[in-house]
Amino acid sequence: MPSDLTAEAASADPDLGLRAVAAMRRLADRLEVLHVRRARSLGWSWQQIANALGVTRQSVHKKHADHEAR
Repeated sequence: MPSDLTAEAASADPDLGLRAVAAMRRLADRLEVLHVRRARSLGWSWQQIANALGVTRQSVHKKHADHEAR
């Protein structure tokens, strides 16, 4: 799958390229949720997670705090 996405993202066909970009965004979002949950379960602070993601503590907390209850 990743090699297919890479090929499609590099395609000269905008339809294929844009669909690949959308798929990569969905994958990145799922991976972020997974790794934020894992980091929190290992005791990472919101600040540590924010630093790793290159965002503010407030933004990562706002985006992921509701996932902790799940």
